[in-house]
Amino acid sequence: MAIHVVTLCTGNAARSVMLGALLREHVPDLEVSTSGTHVIEGMPMSWRTRDAITSLGLEVPDHRSRQATVAELDRADLVIALAREHVAWMRRVHPAAAPRTATLKRLARDLDPAGTPFGARVADLGLDAVDLGSWEDVVDPAGGDIDVFLDCAREIAEHFHELAPRLR
Repeated sequence: MAIHVVTLCTGNAARSVMLGALLREHVPDLEVSTSGTHVIEGMPMSWRTRDAITSLGLEVPDHRSRQATVAELDRADLVIALAREHVAWMRRVHPAAAPRTATLKRLARDLDPAGTPFGARVADLGLDAVDLGSWEDVVDPAGGDIDVFLDCAREIAEHFHELAPRLR
């Protein structure tokens, strides 16, 4: 059975969508969904997000913003948050998924390479109790010009490529 990964940001309009596109393209054996913590449901991605995804050489997904749901979070093997505020939200709103929720940067740094079962490697991180640091945030590009979105996409891609081989 495929590992189910949820990417999580605030509005599900930029960061989580970019990371979701990377996961789908480069780790095809995953089940990927993207969602947000404070979403206006059904909004299309902006042209800036679309252009940022294209700049990474990725196919632009057919996307509409979605609020994270209990069912989705309960099924997730891993929730990759784009900032510590999203991890804090998970700890408050859906603590059952907190042991499987971490920032992209923390996972890129701390998740052990394949060798033991994936769930055990995630559990070994003790994610529901780690102290969250400002170094973990990928800054939200919302309201920024295209260069801000492109920089955000490059930052996400850099950390994604560190993490990708460990998602097995």
